[in-house]
Amino acid sequence: MRAVPRVASAWPSDEAVGPGGFDIIGPAAVPPPLAPSDPVAGRMATGHPQPIAQAADFERVLRTRSRGQTQHFAVHHLPDRPSLSARARRGAERAVVVRKLSTAGAPGSDMPVDDSSVTAPAAASNRVVAAPDRLWLGAVVPKRHARRAVTRTLLKRQIRGALERHAAALAPGLWVVRLRAPFDKAQFPSAASDQLKRVARAELDALFDAAAAR
Repeated sequence: MRAVPRVASAWPSDEAVGPGGFDIIGPAAVPPPLAPSDPVAGRMATGHPQPIAQAADFERVLRTRSRGQTQHFAVHHLPDRPSLSARARRGAERAVVVRKLSTAGAPGSDMPVDDSSVTAPAAASNRVVAAPDRLWLGAVVPKRHARRAVTRTLLKRQIRGALERHAAALAPGLWVVRLRAPFDKAQFPSAASDQLKRVARAELDALFDAAAAR
């Protein structure tokens, strides 16, 4: 399988590298603790697209067919939630053990331990079964297509802004936008210009319009 390009952070001050060599897109390199009632949704702030943090999730999304393409960008969508991190899986496994011990020791309980509402396979799984109810965003901006850091930062900001503008029309789940071709240096000699920003914004709006219509 073709190697997945390195993912660059959406914010210029973010330099933390996540699992598998992927940079975390978004303001926080390390996700906050998971809520026990909902291991994924509990950490998500409502109203805004959340960053995709796991390298495995980028790979899963990029294996799907693109939902739309423009001259420079392509967008992929997977109607799923993010995978649990290794830390979250360990926490889920410990919670299952505690629940089993508690259920087994309860007097007068006639419900078998294995029939409890949280089972070990479901809680310790790396995948969350519940349907997605919000948007998660990842951006792939390879250095081979945008060698200058200021250009990559500009494009990542435009990608996030475009998703936020079109969020209401998009299906829930994981969305990844990748830069599929470089911008012509002869046409855009400056690393970050208003002209480049306008062209990228227009392409990304057209990209998400097409993705929302499919």
